[in-house]
Amino acid sequence: MTITSPQLGSPAVWTDARLLYALEEVVERELNRHLKVAKDWMPHEYVPWSDGRNFPGFFEDGEAWDKEQSKVTEVGRIALVVNLLTEDNLPSYHHEIATLFGRDGAWGTWVHRWTAEEGRHGIVMRDYLLASRAVDPDKLEEFRMAHMSEGFESDNRHSMLHSVAYVAFQELATRISHRNTGHQSGDPVCDRMLARIATDENLHMVFYRNLLKAAFELAPDLTMQAVRDVVVNFRMPGHGIPGFERAAAQMAIGEVYNLRIHHDDVLQPVLRFLKVMEIDGLGPEGVRAQEELGLFLGGLDAEAARFDERLAARKARMAARGKL
Repeated sequence: MTITSPQLGSPAVWTDARLLYALEEVVERELNRHLKVAKDWMPHEYVPWSDGRNFPGFFEDGEAWDKEQSKVTEVGRIALVVNLLTEDNLPSYHHEIATLFGRDGAWGTWVHRWTAEEGRHGIVMRDYLLASRAVDPDKLEEFRMAHMSEGFESDNRHSMLHSVAYVAFQELATRISHRNTGHQSGDPVCDRMLARIATDENLHMVFYRNLLKAAFELAPDLTMQAVRDVVVNFRMPGHGIPGFERAAAQMAIGEVYNLRIHHDDVLQPVLRFLKVMEIDGLGPEGVRAQEELGLFLGGLDAEAARFDERLAARKARMAARGKL
């Protein structure tokens, strides 16, 4: 596949402002497609309200939280907290993309629509967690305050192209994390709720992925460099959550999200759809970025294979102990 820069100019003239203007028509088309396929849903319909009861505090009959009150597994509990705290930072995410993409025209309409849809996720997850007593409500609020008080700054806030590339992967990563959390939660109600959220996240990924495809057609060298930078330096937006490193390790062992999942189920599907490694006609910087991306992916696959071996060995040890 050969993609060349338009007559509008060389990559040097592609400022954020010019790219925003050039991609406006694509954003409008993708927005209209999204609105046709997206289905509104009611967060309260996914919450087991009948399981709820008062907590201690203002209510004399309040019952203190205990982990045995919920059927959710330990890894499910950990992942649910990480996923919800990530959603809680929506005000910061909105501020960042509104600053980058603007509040007018199709870009602005998308920014507000995306924010409204994402808002449902935090609502339904918190309501579920409290009604089902899946997590310690006091700890959850302490974590929320600590995380949101720190604010959020994306690694890609310096560039519109980098931001588009990042969310194309991040939305899929979030979908996979939610879906796997549901599978590992041990609660069919939780699984159904997170499946609904994951459907939204997949539609968001499709929007940004298609936008990234259009960016490759306009400015292939710059877009290739942005994809290379994002993939090599990728971090989930919740990395600032208190205790994130430990939680991420437990989620990796619990097969909610780990290197193998990141490589196979997040990076590769987007890269294959865009045919990133097949693009030719690039300039020197684009070619170098493409080559570096290929080398990184090979190294990541090898690292994921080593993780797979360690995880298999761990499972074998656990199985052996269970037979003793």
